[in-house]
Amino acid sequence: MHIPSSAPAALRRMASPIGRIELTGNGHAVVSLAIEHDGMLPHDGVDELPDPVLDRAVEQLEEYFAGSRRAFDLPVELHGTDFQRAVWEQLVDLEFGEVVSYGELGLGTGRPTAGRAVGGAVGANPVPIIVPCHRVLGSDGRITGYSGGEGIPTKAWLLEHEGIAHRTRQPELEIDLDSSAA
Repeated sequence: MHIPSSAPAALRRMASPIGRIELTGNGHAVVSLAIEHDGMLPHDGVDELPDPVLDRAVEQLEEYFAGSRRAFDLPVELHGTDFQRAVWEQLVDLEFGEVVSYGELGLGTGRPTAGRAVGGAVGANPVPIIVPCHRVLGSDGRITGYSGGEGIPTKAWLLEHEGIAHRTRQPELEIDLDSSAA
């Protein structure tokens, strides 16, 4: 198969309870992790290009999903702005089952009122799960969004897997006026 010039140096895919996962690397570190969305991954159609780092990443992710791994021991290379990297560094420090709010992340960067910027940095995390952006909740414990996989259902699964209490938006109440007029 022809590999496009934009193909990563290393590429692995794996099945998971939240859909297929695609990992890319540069030969020395994991540089991205994508969770299947609408049946698609970024490099579908490109042959896998395994390397030892991604092989270890797949093994550790399988252990995480099986419930036998609580922390990842992998080289990760994160490319982003200084602010994004400051947010991601705080995420790496979170323990299994520990959560942080967007406001707390803002405080940790020295920008306590930068809620939107923090949310943008969390959403731009190129290596979710390993850099645990799913552990970020609103100050009231509510899931406010998730950019990986199928969004909020994916994040809810990851939180439940780690035993993290959370809230999701309540659906609008629908009132059937015809049935109340009996």
